[in-house]
Amino acid sequence: MAGNSFGQLFRITTFGESHGEAIGVIIDGCPSMLDVDLDYIQGELDKRKPGQSKITTQRKESDTVRILSGVFEGKTTGTPIMMLIPNEDQRSKDYNHNTDVFRPSHADYTYHTKYGIRDHRGGGRSSARETAARVAAGALAKLLLKTQGIEIVAHVSSVGKIDAPNVEIISADEFIAEREQNIVRCADPATANEMIEFIDSVRKDGDTVGGKVSCHVLNCPVGLGEPVFDKLHADLGKAMLSINAVHGFEFGSGFEGSSMRGSEHNDVFIKDGEKVKTITNYSGGIQGGISNGMPIEFKVAFKPVATIMHNQATINADGDAAEISGKGRHDPCVVPRAVPIVEAMAALVIADHWLRNRNTRLDPHL
Repeated sequence: MAGNSFGQLFRITTFGESHGEAIGVIIDGCPSMLDVDLDYIQGELDKRKPGQSKITTQRKESDTVRILSGVFEGKTTGTPIMMLIPNEDQRSKDYNHNTDVFRPSHADYTYHTKYGIRDHRGGGRSSARETAARVAAGALAKLLLKTQGIEIVAHVSSVGKIDAPNVEIISADEFIAEREQNIVRCADPATANEMIEFIDSVRKDGDTVGGKVSCHVLNCPVGLGEPVFDKLHADLGKAMLSINAVHGFEFGSGFEGSSMRGSEHNDVFIKDGEKVKTITNYSGGIQGGISNGMPIEFKVAFKPVATIMHNQATINADGDAAEISGKGRHDPCVVPRAVPIVEAMAALVIADHWLRNRNTRLDPHL
């Protein structure tokens, strides 16, 4: 099955299914001599793993990662890196009731029609369980970017119709520390409490709700992004839209920018010491598809989780009318666990473009 690889120079290929023996990723193109902080990588996975709180799925997975190749004495060797994450808490019997029926708004029907076969246990390859492999690879990309001072931070900025105010980022570490003080991963404490109460009420109703994750790339250098089809925001958009349950992506002013005048929307350049900056950042740190040195800012919209604890009408594989009831362990709202996934996919894009940009032009002074 094609479509399992992402990136050009910093390239990943993920493998595995929700209820298989394991999931994992092979990373090719990571430079050698990068210090591999396994505790940091595991920490990123811990933010995504299930069973964290009352507002996440109660599936219990430690998501303990093992690095099987490409690292020697704590450093990358420049060869392919393989990371493996065993599945430990599969309950395949929870899915016996939908062996031959298609769950509404899931990938059951499309996978069945495309391939003629599908793994009904938790969605198989289409399950969000696959994103753990992306987080592992993204954590390595983040370690690479940190050597250049580039930081990536995200938080839950809305749940349903509850919107958090814009949060000023003084430092990446302080922002993350504030975000991690609550189970919904919103950097505004007051809004976080409101979100948690709402998600819990939705869970008790046997229903689900969507939300948005806002992401910021800090200290990104000028010049990342390629013409014409590999614009930085285009690759970020593809990365985010490849995440399960994502239904929208906007950067900078996004859709609101379409209602503004050019005189309002244009980002005016100024010189601040040795650096060129813009007074506003409606461009979201990207102009002409290339980073301009300002913070890269974008939002990712997630739909409500498709599995609800109510009976729903559907059809079976023969096209006959059927009914399905929600069973198993599922998130009432996916966005708290999506934060590290968004950061990981952003890191993979930025790392790939950073490597690509190193060979952009010949510098006569070198």
